[in-house]
Amino acid sequence: MDPLKSILTISASGMLAQGERLKVVSENVANASSTAMTPGEDPYRRKTITFEELLDRDTGVSTVHVASIDRDDSDFSMRYEPSHPAADETGFVKVSNVSTVMEMANMREAARSYEANMNMFEAARKMRSQILDLLK
Repeated sequence: MDPLKSILTISASGMLAQGERLKVVSENVANASSTAMTPGEDPYRRKTITFEELLDRDTGVSTVHVASIDRDDSDFSMRYEPSHPAADETGFVKVSNVSTVMEMANMREAARSYEANMNMFEAARKMRSQILDLLK
């Protein structure tokens, strides 16, 4: 396979994977302050994303893809709010297990990884253009 096409393929798969990661992080942040609606009910549970490497045996190119989007099984926080409709008999309400600080760190990391892949994609595109200019 053409080495420049391999770079484009790898970079594009990285951008797609990080785009999916940003979607998951955005959903988590949007639901970070959610609570249960009724006593005994669970609030929004944080989502996690897992990537996997896929090797195309014909071309020898390794790309990254989303392996799964799962739920974080960590415990919910409890907040004392006796007037809330979902408060239990002691006045506590279950609150989502999303940490906005952690999600913001994930968002920044995903954005930087996306940008690195985009720069690689652009560099390969420029190299291909320079090769075509040399061949004229």
